[in-house]
Amino acid sequence: MDLYQQYPILLHINGQERRFEVESWVTLLDLLRERAALTGTKKGCDHGQCGACTVLVDGRRINSCLTLAVMQDGRAVTTVEGLAQGEQLHPLQQAFIERDAFQCGYCTPGQLCSAAGLINEGQAKTRDDVRELMSGNLCRCGAYPQIAQAVVDVMGIRDDRDGKEPFTTGPVLA
Repeated sequence: MDLYQQYPILLHINGQERRFEVESWVTLLDLLRERAALTGTKKGCDHGQCGACTVLVDGRRINSCLTLAVMQDGRAVTTVEGLAQGEQLHPLQQAFIERDAFQCGYCTPGQLCSAAGLINEGQAKTRDDVRELMSGNLCRCGAYPQIAQAVVDVMGIRDDRDGKEPFTTGPVLA
């Protein structure tokens, strides 16, 4: 058995067909960053705990650090670079700007892809649902209220809080 054997895969990344030869252990995250030169997807924890590497595969959000590239052969992958349509920002990107839903910006690509997947899933009906279903994406700067508000804005969710969030909206880190 050749330890460095490469396998051909075909991915549809941000609407473009791309072919790669990859070793069996290459993660989708590493393929995107190192071989496809799409560095918007971030490597945070490399263990699926922070959500910085979230991308969409066939419209569903996944942690790209936890899946092997060969497992995604033939699938459609959308990264943060693929959310906008040319110069037209995705509504989530515009809402993040309007709501100042980022500070350092490191988590923002994963937050945006996770929010897009959340909307595709159609399970969130309230602000609390958004907060719960986005809880796998950490923001060390604490921009959770603004992130939740941006997603709620795009989804058109209205509630009795008038856009006000309690201070403790993010996960509690020990």
